[in-house]
Amino acid sequence: MSSDQLSPLVADLHLLTVLAATKSFTETARRLGVSKASASMRISELERVAGVSLVRRTTRSVGLTEAGQQMVNDMQPAFNRISDSYTAARDLVGTPRGLIRVTAPVALGRQHLAPCIAAFLKRFPEINIELELTDRFVNLANEGFDLAIRHTSTPPETHVAWVLCETRSVLLASPEYLARRGTPRHPSELAAHDCLLYLGNHADSWTFVNSSKRKSAERVGVSIRGSLKANNSEVLRDALVVGLGIG
Repeated sequence: MSSDQLSPLVADLHLLTVLAATKSFTETARRLGVSKASASMRISELERVAGVSLVRRTTRSVGLTEAGQQMVNDMQPAFNRISDSYTAARDLVGTPRGLIRVTAPVALGRQHLAPCIAAFLKRFPEINIELELTDRFVNLANEGFDLAIRHTSTPPETHVAWVLCETRSVLLASPEYLARRGTPRHPSELAAHDCLLYLGNHADSWTFVNSSKRKSAERVGVSIRGSLKANNSEVLRDALVVGLGIG
């Protein structure tokens, strides 16, 4: 019998295993939420398809024939595994468990996310976390991550996303650097300064938007240069603090 032919009979096969346990059409019907007549008709149909008697009916009891018992013996482990799988899936809803793979920017992850993890794992001891801190753009689907925390103004349309907080970008420099090189008054003046560059797309240019303009925002693009490029925000921060440039 092909799988296509077998599929419509799965419910009836399960009914047979319940009947084997209860030895009663009345109790079987009650457990499965069907009428006694319907349960009896489904067993009769199963016998017709199998071409052999599966149930021995008397006025006082119901038993299985040798063929019926053999069928139940073969099928019961499979139905038990299905039941166990379903129960395990339902348990995941009631008690969180399993592995969560998370990716987040390095600085944000170390300063804000990492301190929360211990309390989270104490609250949910059956959860395991794999945390990858990286400032590169991670492809969640291809790399098997469940969750990503990102700095972005355009969340990907292919994923469920929500705002955790709002941030703003600022340029900073150490007092020592500004005393030595002067303080730029306009974005265009950055071209003459040492800038700390983040490796990635558009690493050699910064774009500034003057949002105070009422009619339209003024956009200024600046080509920048510097002696240090890095793909780690904490490396750039440390370089800024010791006066290596503006970043």
